[in-house]
Amino acid sequence: MENEKTRYSDAELKEFKELLLDKLRSSKEELNSLASSLSNPNANGTDDTAGTYKTLEDGSATLEKEQINQLAARQKKFIEQLEAALVRIENKTYGICKVTGKLIPKERLRAVPHTTMTMEAKLKQ
Repeated sequence: MENEKTRYSDAELKEFKELLLDKLRSSKEELNSLASSLSNPNANGTDDTAGTYKTLEDGSATLEKEQINQLAARQKKFIEQLEAALVRIENKTYGICKVTGKLIPKERLRAVPHTTMTMEAKLKQ
């Protein structure tokens, strides 16, 4: 293959854009649901239970809140990565490995649409 492609076609980029927008939509929904579970911690109503149990409950609620915060932070980062990928689509630089300059295989982009590296570059890290 003498004439190796250096970028994806507009049609291919459009296909990836749909995939990214879809992931972005569901990621934002998930983030919203995490945020609402943080602002509404006692949805399962254990307010009227005994004092001893309450102390245990507070500890586990704090732990749960931390876990939800971590999930939310991870989700926000993922959303930022998806948005950055959409910018690369607009710039027509999407799917080009930032290390090797080669095209990232479509299978990898379908599995990890926000990636900026080929597997070989990632493994060398």
